[in-house]
Amino acid sequence: MIKRLQMLLQWLFLRVEGLFNAAFGDRINPLYHLGAITFFLFWVVGVSGLYLYAFFETGVSVAHASVLSLTHDQWFAGGIMRSVHRYASDAMVLTMLLHMLRYFAFDLYHGFRWFSWMTGVVLIWLVYASGINGYMLPWDRLAQYVTLASFEWLDWLPSFGGTLMRNFIYTSSVGDRFFTLLSFMHLGLPLVVLMVMWIHVQRVPKARTTPPRPIVVGLLLSLLALSLLQPVHSQGGAANMAEAITRIELDWFYLTIFPLLTAWPLGQVWLLVMAGTLVVAVLPWWPPRLRRGDKRMHQVVVHGATGGASQFRLREGETILDAGLREGLALPYECRNGGCGLCLCSVEHGNIEHRPYQRSALSDAQKTQGKALMCCAVPRSDVVIVVEGFESAGAGVATEYQGKVVGLERLSEDVMRVLIALPDGETPDFTAGQYIDILLEDGQRRAFSFANPPHDKRLIELHVRLVPGGRFTTHVFEGMQVGDTLRFEGPRGSFTLHDSTHPILFVAGATGFAPIKSIVEDAFHRGIQRPMRLYWGVRQRKDLYMLALAERWQREHPQFSVVPVLSAPAPEDGWTGRTGLVHEAMLADFADLSGHEVYICGSVKMVETAVPAFIAQGLGEGACFSDAFVLSAPVAGERND
Repeated sequence: MIKRLQMLLQWLFLRVEGLFNAAFGDRINPLYHLGAITFFLFWVVGVSGLYLYAFFETGVSVAHASVLSLTHDQWFAGGIMRSVHRYASDAMVLTMLLHMLRYFAFDLYHGFRWFSWMTGVVLIWLVYASGINGYMLPWDRLAQYVTLASFEWLDWLPSFGGTLMRNFIYTSSVGDRFFTLLSFMHLGLPLVVLMVMWIHVQRVPKARTTPPRPIVVGLLLSLLALSLLQPVHSQGGAANMAEAITRIELDWFYLTIFPLLTAWPLGQVWLLVMAGTLVVAVLPWWPPRLRRGDKRMHQVVVHGATGGASQFRLREGETILDAGLREGLALPYECRNGGCGLCLCSVEHGNIEHRPYQRSALSDAQKTQGKALMCCAVPRSDVVIVVEGFESAGAGVATEYQGKVVGLERLSEDVMRVLIALPDGETPDFTAGQYIDILLEDGQRRAFSFANPPHDKRLIELHVRLVPGGRFTTHVFEGMQVGDTLRFEGPRGSFTLHDSTHPILFVAGATGFAPIKSIVEDAFHRGIQRPMRLYWGVRQRKDLYMLALAERWQREHPQFSVVPVLSAPAPEDGWTGRTGLVHEAMLADFADLSGHEVYICGSVKMVETAVPAFIAQGLGEGACFSDAFVLSAPVAGERND
């Protein structure tokens, strides 16, 4: 039922948004800025309200007269401000509800988004409470009706037990003290609304709280025109508790439920409101998941078309754009709703789910070619994408260093150990498992992991594997000499050891051993006693370029063991150990991976194949950490750990 309703609403939203795109353009389509418009309307309501409050008298006997004076004696300011205040409040309710309806339609409230959804539910209550309270202040006939109906409804609750309505038995019962309290509430509630609005956007990366200038101008002109054409006036004269209200015109944006307060028993109205609130509030957890799915944090590697690279992890159901912005990447975007096409990318590796988008932003032909919109792309595996114009190499602030090559050691036929020294006094602060970006002369970058542990950072150790046709790796093997200067940035990456008590399984493919070497040596240095087993997969015996070191670890540290695995052993190797794919060797040893942590580093293909198999064999939620790298041709960036 919910899915059908969502599909219908998606259909409606996409078509209306398409019409708005044709009319206004995708950059200023108001449906793409509902949250920001709501924020702006709040400020309009606040500024106009402060002006009105400056001339408003809070005494019960003078309140209505002061409102009339505002409306008629200074109609050029007070009257217009009163009308703007009313219409902006109504518009705020409309945009707020549309914003929430759109998030429901596009299923943007599950998983980590529950926080924003729940604070949105709280905001609805607060905005309605503030607006209804505002209708009490003019102390006209409408204010009398709203006040009596509201307090009678509240008085039904057992906690009040009829005490509230005693204040309205006689006209004299409503004194200045009570009316000042109502006025004070109308100042305090909006402040609480503002606080919750601020909290509401804290988990939304790069949340916009101000709409584009054309929308701002259009809203202000519309509110002004409406205020001049249909000014707001008080209804029926001053409030008179001695007379019953028989006919009134309601503001249906705020007072929709009030006719039910006279037509239904008050308990049934409470039941309707609370049941409706409960249904909306539990949506992020409905339907309940009876089976645990693949909730691991997938990894995204972003390459620029002419170089530059970064990697980051996503939460379940998070789009590539939201995750990248959360990590501080300078990714291109505008509408964030699949309408403008500015966040177009090419998916080089991995699988993604396309959320609904405008066909004008991503054609079927582009989708067939592997294109996607980052704002609508949800990875279903680790992915590698290429983004035009992307130049930033990573999230956060990275320092640029200039070091000298002080050592070159051929560890195997196609693996070179490169040792880099920095000038005196400079030491990069990094965490075991992170990497650096080598900066080439034309601005391109090549990423390599630290192979040395953080406590031994006098020299930076890199393991560079020769890639046929690779520009930088070919230079390392054929042209680089001791004394050469290298520029690099770092540290970067989040492939680091997590604090827990679970046994650790490392899976390394080829030079994926480098960051694991850093992590293992750091763990020994810190005295970590958790059981650790390393599965190191290569093609032939000669590719196990530091097996002697790993075997020494095994002898010296009882909590550590190593399992080398060859996928294509040569006859001359005389290999009697494990063969096949490295992840299959680990799966054969552990029928149930629950209660373990797995750290896997290797090619994208290796990671994409292995991780689903780990999850299927019981690996727990959030217990799989991967570092996928690409071995690429000369034109694109390469990750050669």
